[in-house]
Amino acid sequence: MSRFTDSKPLVIIESPYAGDVVRNERYAKLCMKDSLDRGEVPFVSHLLYTMVLDDTNPADRKLGMDAGFEVTRRSDYTVVYEDYGLSGGMKEGIKVAEDLGHRIEYRKLGAS
Repeated sequence: MSRFTDSKPLVIIESPYAGDVVRNERYAKLCMKDSLDRGEVPFVSHLLYTMVLDDTNPADRKLGMDAGFEVTRRSDYTVVYEDYGLSGGMKEGIKVAEDLGHRIEYRKLGAS
């Protein structure tokens, strides 16, 4: 029996990145863990793509965001973690999900 017989939802995680990057990377990891604990398959583009792209370089930022939005098109829904508010990038991700007619779920971890 395959371990992949039970399909789990692919979800896009929206959380802040810019600003306090150290705090926001730590927070994004907590969001990913929360999503995994809920039985989801989270995709956190701002953790992945910033490993090879410079988020402060407009061309790199656009490349990473466009790649993330392509995954959004293939995802089941978007989860917005809003303990630290909504960044500009998060708002763009929410708009893409809305335009696609995807479900959007808002969550808080109680992070401080």
